[in-house]
Amino acid sequence: MAMDEPKRWQRKAPSNGAARAYVTLDALQRLRHRARGFSFLPRQPVHSILTGRHASRLRGRGLNFEELRRYVEGDDIRTIDWPATARLGSPYVRVYTEERDRTVLLLVDQRLSMFFGSRRAMKSVVAAEVAALSAWRVTSLGDRVGAIVFSEGEVAEIRPQARSGAVPGLLEAVVRQNRALRADGETLADPGLFNDALRRATRLIPHDGLLCLITDAFGADDETVRLVTRIAAHNDVLTVFIHDPMEAALPDMGRVVVAEGPHQIEVDTAARGLLDRFAAGFAERRARIAGFARDHAIPVLPIATDHDVVDQLRDLLGHRVASSAAERRGVRG
Repeated sequence: MAMDEPKRWQRKAPSNGAARAYVTLDALQRLRHRARGFSFLPRQPVHSILTGRHASRLRGRGLNFEELRRYVEGDDIRTIDWPATARLGSPYVRVYTEERDRTVLLLVDQRLSMFFGSRRAMKSVVAAEVAALSAWRVTSLGDRVGAIVFSEGEVAEIRPQARSGAVPGLLEAVVRQNRALRADGETLADPGLFNDALRRATRLIPHDGLLCLITDAFGADDETVRLVTRIAAHNDVLTVFIHDPMEAALPDMGRVVVAEGPHQIEVDTAARGLLDRFAAGFAERRARIAGFARDHAIPVLPIATDHDVVDQLRDLLGHRVASSAAERRGVRG
C-alpha cells in the first residue's frame, strides 16, 4: 500500500478479532445460567436505574377479577362492591387473583446499523446477548415472553408464550438474522424498519405488558414517538440503547475509505470538523432518546459494546451493590 493511499474501512469486525462479529445458538443458550441478579419488575434495589419515578411506570403483575361473593367476617371492607351491595340488599365483595404471568415483548434489532463494533463485540452481538438474557430471566420468573426480531432480510414474530416455550424460536431467529449480516453485501441499511417493527408490536402486546426495545435507535423519528406513545398508554416500555464507544468519539485514523455495501466514500478522519460533527451527531441522537424517555417516564438502559453485558445489566439494575453486601454477610447472590 502506498504511503498516501487511504486505508479501507468497512462496518465489520476488525481483522484482529477485537470485536466479535457473530453469535452462536450455543452461546445464547449458555447465557441461561447467567440470567440472574437483575429484574424488570417494579420492586428494585435502591441503586437501580428503574427506581424513583421510573419504578412507578413498571406495572408488574396485575390482578384478575375472579368472582363476586357474599361478605364474610374478616373480609377487607375495601373489597366491598357497593353497587352490587345496594342492588342485592346485602354486602358483597369482589375477589381477585394475581395474574399468573405477564407479557414481555422483546424488539430485537439486527439491522445493518447494528453491524458495527470497535471492541469486544458488534452492536448486533450485544443486542442478541441482551435478548437472550432477558428471555431467560423473564421466563424464570414465570412470565410470558415473545419477540419481534427484525433486519433488512427478515422480520420474525415470536408470539408470547408461558415458561420457556418461545425461547428456542426466539434465539433461533436472532442467530439466523445475526449470521446473515454482511458489510460487503448489496443491501443498504433501512431506517424505516424500526417503525415497521413497532407497528407489529402494537398487535402482539395488548395491555399491562412490557415492551423492551433492544436497539441503537437508528431511524427513530416523529412516527417512532407516536407509536411508542401509543404503546406506552397501556403498557410499560423499556429501552435498551446499544452503542459503541467509537460512535461517541471517532478516532483519528487519517484518510480512510468508508464502505457500506457497494457504496464507498473517502474521508479524512484527521479533520477536526469531521470528528466534532460525528461526535455531535451521536450526542444529539442520544439526547433525543433521553429527552423523549424522560418526558414519557420510559427508562433507558445504555449498554456499551466494550464491556460484559451481564455486568452492565446488574450495574444498571442495582444487583451488584446489593449482592456485594450479601456476599460480605456470607449470603449467596
